[in-house]
Amino acid sequence: MSLLTALVESQQKGKKSIAVLIDPDKVDDSNHLQGLINLANENCIDFFFVGGSLVTTTNLSDVVRQIKESVTIPVVLFPGNSIQIDPNADALLFLSLISGRNPELLIGQHVVAAPIIRNTRIEVIPTGYILINSGRITSVAYISNTTPIPDDKYSLAACTAMAGEMLGLRTIYLDAGSGAENPVSPKMISAVRKAVKVPLIIGGGLNTARKAITALEAGADMIVIGNALEKNPDLLSEVSDKVYEWNRAVGSR
Repeated sequence: MSLLTALVESQQKGKKSIAVLIDPDKVDDSNHLQGLINLANENCIDFFFVGGSLVTTTNLSDVVRQIKESVTIPVVLFPGNSIQIDPNADALLFLSLISGRNPELLIGQHVVAAPIIRNTRIEVIPTGYILINSGRITSVAYISNTTPIPDDKYSLAACTAMAGEMLGLRTIYLDAGSGAENPVSPKMISAVRKAVKVPLIIGGGLNTARKAITALEAGADMIVIGNALEKNPDLLSEVSDKVYEWNRAVGSR
């Protein structure tokens, strides 16, 4: 079964998923990475996302390989550009930055990457990527040269997601950006959730269990946790316990 199919089936059952985002630039050494892998595995997360806005190191393949050698959790590439591709990953979020008007990130980088990806076995998941203002300029907003959607423009975000779905994108990813001051608000998540039927992924600023659970309650099908684990490793345990209880309750209905 493809990862997208599994995600859609989980969504239809009302179940939630957790992904841990690993930025290769922030992995100091293999021991540091192994600690993150073990933490994620102990807490039964569903996916590893690997990538970042600006990957300046050459260890993307090393990160993917170490995860694959350590656990069976699927590895999904979360690329900031066309060179962040590793054939050993299980899948790739083929991100189209539909909240911006930068042609390179709407289609340009995709044209460059397409023939490379076609020659791998990586599952491609077409994803509408929408940046939401989080209170400050994030790395992804700066690097992408795009303006995030204001955090109070719920209809604009909803219509953007709707257009992405109509264009054939198979998931929608709302992102406040790595290390965001504020996460995507529950009202924004709810507005987008009502506008589309495809799985909804939420990331950025989910640095407490309450924020993560609020995102799920508002309509997220998957939450992505990254930088926050460096400061608070216990966060993953708190969130995974809540998600486990949620999924068990849904499964018993």
